[in-house]
Amino acid sequence: MNPTTGNPVQALQRWRHQLTVPQFTVVTGLLVIVVGTFVMASPLCSRETVGLWQALFTVTSAITVTGLSVISVSRDLTPFGQVVLAGLIITGGLGLMAITTFLQGFVQGRSGLRHRLDKGRALDEFGVGGIGPTFNSILITATCVMALGAVVLYSFGFTDIEQPGQRFWAAVFHAISAYNNAGFSLWDNSLMDYRDNAVVNGVIAAMVVIGGIGWRVINDLWANRLRLRRLRRLSLHTRLVLRSTVLLIVLGAIGLLITEHFGYAARVMGEFSVWQKLQITLFQSITTRTAGFNTIPLATETITDAGLLLMLLLMFIGASPGGTGGGIKTTTFAILMGATRSTLEGRSDVLMHRRQLPDATVLRAVGVTLASVLFVVLMALLLGIGPTAGGGLPGYQSFSFLEKLFTCVSAFATVGLDLGVTSHLNRWGQLVLMVGMFVGRIGILLLLSALYGTRRQARVGYPREDLYV
Repeated sequence: MNPTTGNPVQALQRWRHQLTVPQFTVVTGLLVIVVGTFVMASPLCSRETVGLWQALFTVTSAITVTGLSVISVSRDLTPFGQVVLAGLIITGGLGLMAITTFLQGFVQGRSGLRHRLDKGRALDEFGVGGIGPTFNSILITATCVMALGAVVLYSFGFTDIEQPGQRFWAAVFHAISAYNNAGFSLWDNSLMDYRDNAVVNGVIAAMVVIGGIGWRVINDLWANRLRLRRLRRLSLHTRLVLRSTVLLIVLGAIGLLITEHFGYAARVMGEFSVWQKLQITLFQSITTRTAGFNTIPLATETITDAGLLLMLLLMFIGASPGGTGGGIKTTTFAILMGATRSTLEGRSDVLMHRRQLPDATVLRAVGVTLASVLFVVLMALLLGIGPTAGGGLPGYQSFSFLEKLFTCVSAFATVGLDLGVTSHLNRWGQLVLMVGMFVGRIGILLLLSALYGTRRQARVGYPREDLYV
């Protein structure tokens, strides 16, 4: 008998070496959440009002850059706890997959060609390409953008904060939260106090867009900065992301302007001027898809059902591949629209910008969308189980189906917009949201790959047969 067979340390090492990249990513993400929870629950980071459960929910929301919260960041966290929270946001926002895959080479100590290709493929799924210089470029780009945003917010944005130290931290924290599309704010009412501040609105919105489009697009634009007039020099991915992002921002702003301006009783938008409405709807259209900041109160009493439905769709689409946001991604939505157009035109292939997309890419887009829809539906079903389903028990509040569905999509798409539901849910409901946040950030296909592994392609061909659709 081998004497090392029963050694738990060596058994753990063998198990660790056998992990695939998706499995390693999921395990590392869970470990970061567990360690972060105990750190956040310590007296060094939080007040007595924050227990292990509240810390777990907060850390999960930070690592997944969601922004849903059951605590008050300013009241319940110490200054050091706020710094830890910002660090967790950066860890999750710059790419949990990129960071864990980068570390895997040191942990496992492998350098074979197959292992390198495995890591590159996993990073390509996240949209960042190789490891060494590429990862350094991601960090440098993120640092420069966040630093510039913090300087502008400090100098021209949060000028109403008289204490320099508080103003500096407010600028830095919100720059980090905006670029990483986290949606966390130091204030309980998010950015509603800065509704009319064009600098704060502009800087936050710009950083959300830059973080949401992803490093690959930024790198492509920088590489072709002297030839941007010839858009054909840009990659198809960059052109598709930019076009989809601009289109969704404009259509979202126009849609919210229509639903809230012409909604019955005009709700909360009725008291604002035309310029204020334009600024609010444009800002909300940008942050709804990815970040989760808000400059108007969000509730079923303040936003029309049509407006909430539009926001729900924007959240579900989300940011772009390789960005810091969630959702099914803008490219996935664009591919589905392209496939629909090809079907209506009677074509058997999908063309976008005079380029034919591979069938595997179209199938992946369909799979991501369908799996995401089914997962959100499952979340909504689970959220309807227990006392929170109808508010029948004392101490529990009743929520409409739209409120619960909105919260589920907000969690899964890692947006963080809340209609006042999250903090009133029982622990079962909050557990459902935490699982949804983690799955949405990791990626549902990556999670399935971690659970079931990668199956080899069958070399056996089968006869084709058509179906009526």
